[in-house]
Amino acid sequence: MTHLEEELQKLFYQMNDMASLVEGQVEKCIASLLEEDKGLAREVIFNEKRVNAYELKIDKDCENIFTLLNPFAQDMRFVFATLKINYNLERIGDNAEGIAHYVLEAEKGFDKQLLEDCRFHEMAETVKLMLNASNRAYAERNAKLARTVFSMDSILDEINKSASSLIAGYIRGNIDNVMQALFLLTIIRKVERIGDHITNIAEEIIFFLEAKVLKHGKKASFIEHYGKEEE
Repeated sequence: MTHLEEELQKLFYQMNDMASLVEGQVEKCIASLLEEDKGLAREVIFNEKRVNAYELKIDKDCENIFTLLNPFAQDMRFVFATLKINYNLERIGDNAEGIAHYVLEAEKGFDKQLLEDCRFHEMAETVKLMLNASNRAYAERNAKLARTVFSMDSILDEINKSASSLIAGYIRGNIDNVMQALFLLTIIRKVERIGDHITNIAEEIIFFLEAKVLKHGKKASFIEHYGKEEE
């Protein structure tokens, strides 16, 4: 095994570890809300330091591979994709931490009927399925699995779109619970944003495996995405 192959393998394993950590962060922040477990919320906030440390380490390793080992073709696509996936995973971690903070700030558990009306349980399960699928797609190098993320993201968009009017109606009838309702609206926005980052990850996996870009509703070549590819 060449030095480049060793470094690429190490990067691959580190990225899988980062993905598992972030997946756990998302699961725990959602569980902290649904189970009214502030201890879990505090754990998510504490673990955000680990997520940030992983991001910095992976960024540095990607930079070293580019500058010192001169990867090309599929290897270069792999490192580019990993670099961007790393960024999106860190942003997912940030949103998970943000949700945990709102759980801690809420004086009492979230209104169960409001959660039901807003389809929050469905949203939570969908985003967990999406993140698991994208993580597995990267680990297994499976573009078909990555594509399953796109249809699930439309569910999050639909729930997010209807949340404002539903929560506005709730506030009119529950003036004493305004802050909690506003917290939930922000949390729903954060979950939807997590879905966007997962979609970005799926697009990067497909780019790495097939040299196609799915941004802006079109397919483009590797050259369009990152410039001239080495021969």
